[in-house]
Amino acid sequence: MKEFENIQAFIEEEKDLLNNHPLYSKIKTLEHLQKFTQVHVFAVWDFMSLLKALQIELTCVTIPWFASEYPNTRYLINEIVLAEESDTFIDGRRLSHFEMYMDSMESMGSNTSYIKDFLTNVKKSNDIFQSIENLDIDIRIKEFLKFTFQIIETKEPHKIAAAFTFGREDLIPHMFSSILKEIQINFPESDLAKFIYYFQRHIELDGDEHGPLALKMIEELAQDDAQKWEEIQIVSKQALKKRLDLWDSINDSIS
Repeated sequence: MKEFENIQAFIEEEKDLLNNHPLYSKIKTLEHLQKFTQVHVFAVWDFMSLLKALQIELTCVTIPWFASEYPNTRYLINEIVLAEESDTFIDGRRLSHFEMYMDSMESMGSNTSYIKDFLTNVKKSNDIFQSIENLDIDIRIKEFLKFTFQIIETKEPHKIAAAFTFGREDLIPHMFSSILKEIQINFPESDLAKFIYYFQRHIELDGDEHGPLALKMIEELAQDDAQKWEEIQIVSKQALKKRLDLWDSINDSIS
């Protein structure tokens, strides 16, 4: 579709910067990898809130049940939720991708206290924005998280879908491939099997299944509405800029 070509042209600069970010080649020690995961885990976690927001807006999660107005998209969302929330881990357990990532972090000795304390605070406060403000971390990480929940708060499915699709799903296969390549070069004998499995699983799902499904969702939500297509472009670029800032924060911490 011409609209997708327009979006890709509009976000091309940000995608190029992300696909060729210097962070990937800088991860050369286990400490570097640990620092990466301690920040990236926040993006792994808030991704699920984007997905759940789409499930709330585009399927029926209330009682009594009624069929949503998006027959194709409700299938796409439920299909993605199934894999992201209940996938099969390397050891055969059923885990969400976030739980897989946390397990992988702990197996490599990475500090999970920041994300655990944050989630405890979120549960107690019931105020996501205040919990983000309470975090004692780089402001760029906070801004990344705030952007996610600001988009969710719009309750506008096409905007949430834009952040989800072009800020995450469409980006992940190439980005994760770059990271995985460096890991396999720099840690050939390390026991990072769980971490590598997580990355490989995401590359497989997002490249072959979730990415194409997400594009179909965008098409069904926007249809012939020119304003929605324009807003999708804007949100997509904003999401990629926030990811760039997140990557820069990790890059600076390693430097």
